[in-house]
Amino acid sequence: MTPRTPSDQAVARHGWLQALGTVLAGALSMGLVSALGLWAAGAADLPDGAFPRVVTATVVTAVGGTLKLTGNAGSLADTKAGLTVIPLSVTLTGALTTAAGFLRPLRHRAVASAAELAGWAARIAVLWLLALIGLALGARQKFSISLGTGTLGDIGDLLGTSPEVGFEADIAQTVLFGLLWLAGVLVLALLVSPGAPLPARLLRFHASVRPAAFAVVALLLTYVTLGVVLALVVAATRGEAAQTFALILLGMPNLVWLALTIGLGVTWNGRVDGPFGLPVPRLLNEVLRTPDVSTLNLRSLAAHDSGVWWLLAVNAALLLATAFLMAARSPAHVRAWQHALHLAIAFALAVLMICLIGRISAHYGLSLLGIGDVGGGLSGDLFLKPELWSAVGLAALWGLVAGFLGALLAKPVHRRGEVEIPAQPQRQA
Repeated sequence: MTPRTPSDQAVARHGWLQALGTVLAGALSMGLVSALGLWAAGAADLPDGAFPRVVTATVVTAVGGTLKLTGNAGSLADTKAGLTVIPLSVTLTGALTTAAGFLRPLRHRAVASAAELAGWAARIAVLWLLALIGLALGARQKFSISLGTGTLGDIGDLLGTSPEVGFEADIAQTVLFGLLWLAGVLVLALLVSPGAPLPARLLRFHASVRPAAFAVVALLLTYVTLGVVLALVVAATRGEAAQTFALILLGMPNLVWLALTIGLGVTWNGRVDGPFGLPVPRLLNEVLRTPDVSTLNLRSLAAHDSGVWWLLAVNAALLLATAFLMAARSPAHVRAWQHALHLAIAFALAVLMICLIGRISAHYGLSLLGIGDVGGGLSGDLFLKPELWSAVGLAALWGLVAGFLGALLAKPVHRRGEVEIPAQPQRQA
């Protein structure tokens, strides 16, 4: 066995420092975006110095971690709460920062061994594991809830109830899903980046996977960019700047990627009841705030505002541009039907991801003596979930059509693998 030389040890030590920088950059960027978004939403005024812990909890949920909501209302009362939501603006910020740090040492190379890539990813994963444990331990807090001065408050005083609700991170699930999140980010970074090296055995997938992955990620980022621009215009013309910045910094992808799926014809089912406030356009709140479960799709939205049909046209234009970008970045030997298949698969996977991470579920209720929710503004229910497999099927169909048309449009574009043969001069007799 060959002993490690001092230069090998220096390279390994430098690798650990780079991995530490990547992890710190990812965690701090998510913490900063979370803090600014929560501050804009008014969370800086939370009692008992809870703001830093709420920021930490937001980062935990952004990487797939789980928060357990707890409640205590005395011996004769009970609180029940549940929350499932991912702040995708925070998630996207962390993913882009971590991916950039992971790819930086690998740039300017065409091939890297599987062992080298695995070793570099393992360093980041070890340090990320420690960061996840620290975040999970810091994400816990309890809040007291006032019952007010009316009848409900009198009953609470009589029965000695003092409602509390709090949260704490599930350490095991946070570590598990946080590591899965990191693995997904690193793999996607290798798939999307055209300059990232791959093991020699995987180079054959370069033509079929990378152009489609790059184009679909570009589409998702374009939607986020358009959403941010539109939100800033609305804030400048209609006011409510704080609420708009909170939406941008916490949940812009949640909203625009929902619009993307609705523009495809996907149906979501949901309901809003109680004191929950949604930082979403008024139209969505109107459709969802009904006594029964609401259907959220193009038809139901158009019943309130016919302008939503523009989502269909925007989707068609942007998806066709995505297909053109994919075909233009692909080698010349890839045929039109292959482009269609590649985009169908990539887009269906993207919509599947949106449907899985875009779900929302929240409930809070207080009961006395085991009798129902006492109301008084202290109970509510919110959920939003897609019709999953029809969404994936629609995405695949859109991808097939757009991929084929984009390939035809990209035919005049000079692509890798094409060789132009200069015209031979004619011989003079």
